[in-house]
Amino acid sequence: MKTKTVYVCNECGAESTKWQGKCPYCGTFNSLTEEALQKPAKVAAASIKKPERLHEIKPMSEGRITTKITELDRVLSGGIVNGSLILVGGDPGIGKSTLLLQICQSIGGQNKQILYVSGEESNSQIKLRAERLSITTNNLLLLPETNIAVIEEAIMRLNPDLVIIDSIQTMYREEIASVPGSISQVREGTQAFMKIAKNLNITVIIVGHVTKEGSIAGPKILEHMVDTVLYFEGEKRAHYRIIRAVKNRFGATDEIGVFEMGEKGLQEIKNPSEYMLLGRPLGVPGSAVACNIEGTRPILSEVQALV
Repeated sequence: MKTKTVYVCNECGAESTKWQGKCPYCGTFNSLTEEALQKPAKVAAASIKKPERLHEIKPMSEGRITTKITELDRVLSGGIVNGSLILVGGDPGIGKSTLLLQICQSIGGQNKQILYVSGEESNSQIKLRAERLSITTNNLLLLPETNIAVIEEAIMRLNPDLVIIDSIQTMYREEIASVPGSISQVREGTQAFMKIAKNLNITVIIVGHVTKEGSIAGPKILEHMVDTVLYFEGEKRAHYRIIRAVKNRFGATDEIGVFEMGEKGLQEIKNPSEYMLLGRPLGVPGSAVACNIEGTRPILSEVQALV
């Protein structure tokens, strides 16, 4: 029996019955990818939620967990919101896993339980990095797994305060006839973890790889589904890293956090102006200091005119 296929746009997630050079919905060229057509799952009548009247809904307090990493808390407008789904994107080797382990150390020290799900590294490999970063918390649980059903069962059994998925491109659902990292698998995995975050009030952080063009791999709808999108930027050969929020449903998106990569992991740079002007020659023509505002913080930087 021949498997029916559908063409899905990498940018907007729209589906088409035939391949086209240009997406008819968002207008992006060469963005349609062939995927196996999935049958819609039947919803049991007992699982259908009833609508509620607005005045009958009890408001929930916006509880936050501070990471105690000042630069990161600044970008998150005060910390991680309970029950939120956060997407962290960045180039391979930029320091995403390092930052996440440092978050585990801080939050684990607040007597919060963390489940770290790794689809790319074994427990032994993560252990080696944790020792280098001096991660000593006893509240960190490691699970090397890529099957979404197994991960869901582990979350339901452990009921942790924070779940980290590293990375979303390695997760798969057996019922979907596509390889991990495909549009269908990435979309299904994000939906599954979003459901867990909202229904169980568990904060979920998912890691997303970045393409050569600088965007997070997978359909653009991935960024629309999550509550917060953080981009980790910087040159791998340089020491400095910048983390910025390009989307945040619980705060501002104009703040940045500045870090320096060292032997013991990422170190906060609480005065970026000092580092940006470090070694600046005085009295040299063609050099001036400019002040930029990033969120609530003024940052001084050097501007050079080359003749």
